[in-house]
Amino acid sequence: MKRIIIFRAVQLSTLCALAAVITLFLGVTDSAWGAERVRIGHFPNVTHLQPIIGQSLGTFEKRIGAPIYWKTFNAGPSEMEALIAGQLDIAFVGPNPAVNAFLRSKGKALRIIAGAASGGAALVVPKDARINAAKDFKGKRIASPEFANTQDVALRHWLKSNGLTPGRDVQVIPIKNPDILMLFQQKKLDGAWVPEPWVSRLLMDGGGRIQLDERQLWPEGKFPTTVVVVRREFYEKNREMVKRFLEAHIEITEWIEKHPAEAQKRFNEELTRIITKPMPVALLAEAFGRVTVTFDPLAAPLMISADRARELGYLPRSTDLSGGIKGLIDVTLLNEILKKKSLPQVREK
Repeated sequence: MKRIIIFRAVQLSTLCALAAVITLFLGVTDSAWGAERVRIGHFPNVTHLQPIIGQSLGTFEKRIGAPIYWKTFNAGPSEMEALIAGQLDIAFVGPNPAVNAFLRSKGKALRIIAGAASGGAALVVPKDARINAAKDFKGKRIASPEFANTQDVALRHWLKSNGLTPGRDVQVIPIKNPDILMLFQQKKLDGAWVPEPWVSRLLMDGGGRIQLDERQLWPEGKFPTTVVVVRREFYEKNREMVKRFLEAHIEITEWIEKHPAEAQKRFNEELTRIITKPMPVALLAEAFGRVTVTFDPLAAPLMISADRARELGYLPRSTDLSGGIKGLIDVTLLNEILKKKSLPQVREK
């Protein structure tokens, strides 16, 4: 009897493996069977408050009316690879990886349907570092979360605008955020351009200080740190579901603005669940103070950031950004909801 059970178990596992291989080779994704669940990607960052707090409140599940599979990522490029591969339906991501994925796929991969956060990124250096200006970074080592992610683009552009060439004058090292903290603690980095909560982690656990808050570089301190993208195929087949997702996104954004203390508490609880280490209350409040939640994709500064990525060679040089990127931003559903709620419309350009 045991042999029969074992044999049947082996048969079952072999069939499952075979099914997985067939799915991989045929390119079949969950969306091919209908939207029975929604797969949403995000980072365990303060710049991704809506998906994290939304999980605590259960708002997305209630509004969408379908189970949600949540997946966390370190940075945007790897998340966009998952979306292009059909492994995600919706993603909270930095603007530059979103633009890059859109252009690489010739507009077939995704649409930006909303904003999520502005601010919340900074260049941090050791407290005792003799660095007071951009020129002091010559010959130094600075980390970013991932090659071609939003902070990586911001860092390299800032260095070049200050007469420093990444790779020649300054060594820019793309490393995962947890590893940045470890190397920072070991005094192996001279700086790091990171999003929250890693700015605060470097201050708290790494003995760092903020050399430059990125808000200082933008008019009125506004620039998109996080936007919301949807896989185009999913969007076209499930517009009503995407609309319900956006209703939840707006509801959570407004809730965070009205309940900052409770939002911090819920975020910390969810962060502990995701990465097992909570943030001290005072430091978390400081991190929240550097981030502005929004549902506006902030199209104008988003295109400025995209142009900087193009200048760095992350986007095709031939890309014409003068009139925006046709089809990249689609806020039709978002504006329908905002109009119904008597809230100001957002722009696509």
